[in-house]
Amino acid sequence: MKIATFNVNGIKARLSNLLAWLEREKPDVACLQELKCVDEAFPATAIAEAGYESLWKGQKSWNGVAILARAAKPELINDQLPGDPSDDQSRYLEAAVGGVVVCCLYLPNGNPHPGPKFDYKLAWFERLIQHAAALCGSKQPVVIAGDFNVVPTNSDIYNPRSWLKASGGS
Repeated sequence: MKIATFNVNGIKARLSNLLAWLEREKPDVACLQELKCVDEAFPATAIAEAGYESLWKGQKSWNGVAILARAAKPELINDQLPGDPSDDQSRYLEAAVGGVVVCCLYLPNGNPHPGPKFDYKLAWFERLIQHAAALCGSKQPVVIAGDFNVVPTNSDIYNPRSWLKASGGS
């Protein structure tokens, strides 16, 4: 099974890029992040015409995740990361696809640091670690894919100056 992840950074603006990528790469499962659209605006028809069934959880203007599957229907398991029922950000989707539990995530970036957004990122990460441990302890194959928003070195980001500025660095 070929599983890929793609931060689309606005699915409406980059739908043609996504469809071309799906046609070229032909992943069996694609995890999408940063949809930046409400559920009603998700282009399910165009994606279905490309041969993919889909699950999605959108959010106006930012966030949003989706799981696309070719030749299989993704069956919803969780539409939010367990551990905080008050968390209303669309950053996690979990589905069964062809006998595999597929988790698609868009981890918060935590900027600026220090501050409440960074605290939220750390709390979200801790919830992810706890849930991932439970998933990996199951007898099912599990894939946890997506945008982890972790930048340990300057070579891990396209523009280190923007990262340093946003993180409070110099």
